[in-house]
Amino acid sequence: MFDFAKKKQPDFGVINADDDNDIEVHKLKNASRQGIWIEFVKLVRDFVFVLAVFMLFLVFVAQPVVVEGTSMLPTLHEGERLIVNKLIYYKIERFSWGHIERGDVVVFWYPRDPDRSYVKRVIGLPGDTVEIRNGIVYVNGQVMHEFYLDESYNQADGNLAPKKVEDHYYFVMGDNRDNSSDSRIWGLVPEKYVYGKVFFRWLPSNIGRIKRGEYELNEKADNDTRAESESDR
Repeated sequence: MFDFAKKKQPDFGVINADDDNDIEVHKLKNASRQGIWIEFVKLVRDFVFVLAVFMLFLVFVAQPVVVEGTSMLPTLHEGERLIVNKLIYYKIERFSWGHIERGDVVVFWYPRDPDRSYVKRVIGLPGDTVEIRNGIVYVNGQVMHEFYLDESYNQADGNLAPKKVEDHYYFVMGDNRDNSSDSRIWGLVPEKYVYGKVFFRWLPSNIGRIKRGEYELNEKADNDTRAESESDR
């Protein structure tokens, strides 16, 4: 009347290969090893790709540099980490991504020793005539009022005879005029030696963008007469 015999019934939720003749059966250990290997290969591939992109970025677009010395005080301090925009000065035939402007803070190879690099501010452009009288900078006969300077770092009353900036050259100076080796001492910087413009500071303090220096060119040594004005863009 009652069939108490145990029936062979699969446990709920258990999948058996006999349920489907077309099912593909793998050995768990082999499948696991193969999966780990595939993931490892993908990880290596992604790492190589990211590394290649990073290297291209450093070569063609931007480069980190560390400030050494105090020649750019108070704008830049020793030990600060900077990001240099290298793309802005690339030129392909007649096309360029940008150009060097007066007031830019640039990084370049030191003309007397190209294995070393300096960071300074552009004062004279090609075709300009730069002169210094009693510590005051004149560009093309006009006084250059440099609002980024700190008077405490500019006490010396130095002089420099009028210097014509040749084509494809730049006249550069440090913001710490009392303690800077620059174009006043060793001359002009060839355009081909300028390899980037400083645009960002990220360590150890004052994180943010480095803008083009604000200045005015006036006929007189005071701020009453304004002939030309240039500010951060």
